[in-house]
Amino acid sequence: MDRYAVIGNPISHSLSPYIHRRFAEGSGEGIAYEALLAPLDGFRACVERFFAEGGRGANVTLPFKVEAFELAHHATQRARLAGAANWLGREGDRTRADNTDGAGLVGDLERNAGVHLHGTRVLLLGAGGAARGVIAPLLVAGVARVTLANRTLARAEDLARHFAPLGEVRACELRSIPESRYDLVVNATSTSTHGEALALPGWLFGPGVLAYDMAYGEKARGFVASARAGGARACDGLGMLVEQAAESFELWRGVRPLTAPVLAELRARFP
Repeated sequence: MDRYAVIGNPISHSLSPYIHRRFAEGSGEGIAYEALLAPLDGFRACVERFFAEGGRGANVTLPFKVEAFELAHHATQRARLAGAANWLGREGDRTRADNTDGAGLVGDLERNAGVHLHGTRVLLLGAGGAARGVIAPLLVAGVARVTLANRTLARAEDLARHFAPLGEVRACELRSIPESRYDLVVNATSTSTHGEALALPGWLFGPGVLAYDMAYGEKARGFVASARAGGARACDGLGMLVEQAAESFELWRGVRPLTAPVLAELRARFP
């Protein structure tokens, strides 16, 4: 069997082995997929050993996405724009890098949440790696505007300048979000992951707004509950996880797996 893996630290919580196993069963592809714990100071050595032992491809999760991008011999445009990679593939002795996170978010919004992104006004909370990986795909999908709200204004402004050639991108401080109409509010901060509350203006959520947290399950419940209390529709990022995995699977195998059955199974586990 062709061998694949997800590499991170920590990694025991990862759902990727289950997701890819179900993709393989559903598509008839014979693969083995495992979770590998890399030392914080030993990611490159872990990747090189994995490929030397015959590995065909790897997903990369925190905190190694920037290192994954930097070690690759070739990177796709979306990985270069993000400055990070969550996908690695091996061709001979050369490593290719890609970033499927943005495709996962767009796929989840359009296919699973029923959002028509063209013309949508997006408020993206955070300006770290999670935000950086999804700005370009959102702009390419035709959103009207992305407003980046971050605790540190300079960081949001840097990102806005970086992505300005692709569309309208604005920057603001998280504590002073311009009062406007936002159709989609995406939480790309680490607050949910760390169990922290995110202070947001009360006018932000209401009917016709979709609030989306990139975290999923219990971690996203605070943000989701707050948005729903304000009258917005809200969901977590479980679908994004599944959709970005499907993008990875297709890049490796040339087969697009069905995501709906796998997402339904995981929703039963993480209601």
